Order: sequence, then structure tokens, then C-alpha cells
Amino acid sequence: MSPVTTSPEAAAAAQSLFRVALGGVLIAHGSQKLFGWFGGGGLEGTSKGMHAMGFRPAKPSAILAGVGEAGAGLALALGLATPAAGAAAATTMGVAASVHAPNGFFATEGGLEYPAVLGLAAAAFTIGGSGPFSLDALTGHVLDRPWMRVTALAVIPAATGAQIYRRRKALASDAPAPAPVAATEES
Repeated sequence: MSPVTTSPEAAAAAQSLFRVALGGVLIAHGSQKLFGWFGGGGLEGTSKGMHAMGFRPAKPSAILAGVGEAGAGLALALGLATPAAGAAAATTMGVAASVHAPNGFFATEGGLEYPAVLGLAAAAFTIGGSGPFSLDALTGHVLDRPWMRVTALAVIPAATGAQIYRRRKALASDAPAPAPVAATEES
């Protein structure tokens, strides 16, 4: 008796279903930022929010966040250039998780739970690829080679760290200077 309980076809279908769903969620979130769809702020509102969160310059940061979600989400949903798409989404969500981290873990408290799970899911596709039901498979994996997966995976922490560093630096420069200490007279 075989210990395998799932057929390769069922596993491939599940992988594709999850990839398309993840891509759809990312497309929706990116569309909020870029176009103001689904109750989002569009580029103007997102830029204001990005500035307040310490992302400078704000408008390019808003565009990068929107494309990192919507563009990477579309590519993931299609299963096209999956290593790059997964890395872009994982980086974007990693930075978002860092913004939410001070609020704790749970999304109900504004924590990092939701963006962290989206980022980890995107990273999983960076590692594992898009599966057989994808444009990558249809094109002979020309944009999904093993070296691309390794490179894309290595870029995620570097790019995430660079964005977090830039944000912290901007927030530190925004902090008010400490009040001067009054000189005391010595007798």
C-alpha cells in the first residue's frame, strides 16, 4: 500500500489554485494603491500615507508598493516569471510586515500577520515555481530557471532590509531634536 494520498495532478491543481488566489489578493491590494480601486487611496492618498510612514520619496515609494503588489500579483496569477514575481511580492510584503510589527502579530490589532503570510506564500512560489498549469510551463520555463529562483530568493532579504533601513533613517531624521538642556549656574 502506498503512503501517497494525493495524486500529482491534484497537487498541481492545488498549487495553481493557491497561486491564482494569492495573485488575485495582491492585485486587489496593489490596485487600491495605484488606482484607488476597492476603497483605496490611489497614488495621491497612498503617497501621503507612505510619507507619514517614513517612505521617501513618497510617490515613487507608493508606485513601487502598488507595482510590487499588483504587478507581481498578476505575474503570480499567470505563473509568469515566477521567481521574480514571487521575490517582488515577498519583498513588498516583508516591508509591509515591518511597518505592522510594532502592533504585534495578529491582524485584528493591526499586526504583521497578514502581510507576513502573503510574503511567505510569495516566497514559497519563488522557491517552488509556478507548477505545470502556468505560462512559465507553457513557455518552457524561459523565465523560471533554477538559478533565477536562487537569485530571486537571495534578493528578498537584501531588498527588504534596504527598504526598512531607508524608512528608519527617514523617520529618525523626522524626529524632533532634543530640547537644549539649560545651563546651570555653579556657585
